[in-house]
Amino acid sequence: MSSIETTADQHQDHGGTGVKAIMRTFWILLGITLFELLLATIHLKTNGAFPPKAVLNGAYLILTCAKAFYIIAEFMHLRHEIKNLIMTIAVPALLFVWFIIAFLWDGNSYKELRNRYDEHHREQSLIKVAPASEEPAAKKPGAE
Repeated sequence: MSSIETTADQHQDHGGTGVKAIMRTFWILLGITLFELLLATIHLKTNGAFPPKAVLNGAYLILTCAKAFYIIAEFMHLRHEIKNLIMTIAVPALLFVWFIIAFLWDGNSYKELRNRYDEHHREQSLIKVAPASEEPAAKKPGAE
């Protein structure tokens, strides 16, 4: 047996990354995506009445996290690693998600406090702006 055949056999057996595993991953990710599209289509066909927006957003969040987990497990080969390595990657990722949520929460708090206590900002926010259809059309230069 030549070294080329040995290398090909080793790659085929390493982590089960054959065509079968790739196709399984494809079909799982496609199924989750089609389910998300089905939820969106039902939501749009019922004019937003069913399912409620909060339920729909929660479902999207769960399904997107499931896809992200599956992609990380398969394509980064974390499914086949030891638990300590998985935790070394997962814990900082969760801290990063917490970091984003904390900054969004803090930014919203700042915005609300600014709206409440800044007189100039409050006055500017009460000014009504005419819709674009009510504004007179501007004449082009040179046209009469």
